[in-house]
Amino acid sequence: MKKLFFSAFALVAIAIATSTTVFAQNEKGTKMVGGAAMYPSKDIVDNAVNSKDHTTLVAAVKAAGLVETLKSNGPFTVFAPTNSAFDKLPAGTVDMLVKPENKAALTKILTYHVVAGKMDSKAIAAAIKAGKGKAELTTVQGGKLWAWMDGKKLVLKDEKGGMSTVTIADVYQKNGVIHVVDTVLMPK
Repeated sequence: MKKLFFSAFALVAIAIATSTTVFAQNEKGTKMVGGAAMYPSKDIVDNAVNSKDHTTLVAAVKAAGLVETLKSNGPFTVFAPTNSAFDKLPAGTVDMLVKPENKAALTKILTYHVVAGKMDSKAIAAAIKAGKGKAELTTVQGGKLWAWMDGKKLVLKDEKGGMSTVTIADVYQKNGVIHVVDTVLMPK
């Protein structure tokens, strides 16, 4: 009897896991980021907290007090650095930035990764075409980013001359779109 119960339990667990996966695959526009489904029906924060590749970004957003902003209607375009992007910063930088006394500096960096509006890859490509090969984007922080195509890769340049590449584009959210980037962008 116990064996039958555990077999039935295992079958139910498999059915639930399968139906969740099928739901993720069936919701149009769902992409996998950091091992988690990013649902277009959820907001930026509700999706990002599930990505194992964005734990540093999520912690930074919380430390900066930007959770409610990124849960609002937006729309926003977020260039979301991965944990490995933050790891490229000099040792101790992230720990220093998330301290309460550095909230303004952290907020400046994070809002530099956000552009008002929903700019998916088609919109960015159109801006690049209109800019004759390069687009200038104004961030929520007030700074500028420059975008262009390098072959099939979308590349961003920050105000300090740093370069970042979009590794996963067009992760649609209820309140915007995320583009995963491999390097933290830095304002002046």
